[in-house]
Amino acid sequence: MKNVAILGATGLVGETVIKILEQRDFPVQELFLFASGRSEGETRVFKDREIRVTNDHNDFLDTVDIVFGCLDAPLTREIVPVFKDKAIVIDNSNAFRMDPDVPLIVPEVNPEKVKEHSGVIANPNCSTIQMLVALYPLYKKSRIKKIFAATYQSVSGAGREALNELQLEFEYLGTEQAIEKFEDRVFLHPIGNNVIPQIGGFDENGYTSEEMKMVHETRKIFNDPDILVTATCVRIPIQCSHSEAVSIEFEEPLSPEEALILLKDAPGVKVFQDPEKYPMPFHTSGRDDVYVGRIRRDFIFENGLAMWIVADNIRKGAALNAVQIAELLLT
Repeated sequence: MKNVAILGATGLVGETVIKILEQRDFPVQELFLFASGRSEGETRVFKDREIRVTNDHNDFLDTVDIVFGCLDAPLTREIVPVFKDKAIVIDNSNAFRMDPDVPLIVPEVNPEKVKEHSGVIANPNCSTIQMLVALYPLYKKSRIKKIFAATYQSVSGAGREALNELQLEFEYLGTEQAIEKFEDRVFLHPIGNNVIPQIGGFDENGYTSEEMKMVHETRKIFNDPDILVTATCVRIPIQCSHSEAVSIEFEEPLSPEEALILLKDAPGVKVFQDPEKYPMPFHTSGRDDVYVGRIRRDFIFENGLAMWIVADNIRKGAALNAVQIAELLLT
């Protein structure tokens, strides 16, 4: 049994971690919940018990064995170092992902890396996780040389306030009240009835931080610094689940039929084999698996395949992946 803490317990990811710990019967002896001062004194239910949320992590600093970090990067950089010498922190932010001393883990891809931690393990970006769960079984058969990805990402990836903004924008869409309602918006542009081809800030090459996460994290998780990745990440007006159109070039030919066979029994993957049937966010929200469909030859890449990948970004893209990492620590 382990004493467990969740930092950011009242956010979308933190609340989902609580649910998944219970659903998977993780051996929790005592659960501690931390959040900002706005949530101080609130309660959350775990195994029929109400647990009070605290704003003072010193309440449990010397007590916990495993810490789930579900905070934004600035606060993460401040708090996580306090815990790393006393517990194992599984962090969902981007604060430590590219630190060479911090393993970046997708359990279906590189579970052996869990042994290399020095107190902190990083949870990858949501879009990277679902893409690599789908691609790794193919990578093992024939090394991937190049990846092109276009993502269609739900607003839940930007947090609860973004969900509220989407709901209000649909409610006030096309009215003069919309201008008054959204002076302090989450997104730079309206998201209701719109798509925004920007997630994160831009770098000097015109790529956003979200797009570059997919580049750098793929190389680190696959332990392949030579793999070429390019991405365009787009926010779309749905509540949950990210979708990705992905094209891949392999070193050796791999047919769609071979890919289907490899993915059919791959851990964490569900395959739609009929090309006229395909996964959609409707199928995946609230589910644990990564869904793959529309597997076909790519006309641009030599030895190329194209496919469609969909997954719940809050579950597999964040909370579930973190809990799976914690389960690896128990083995």
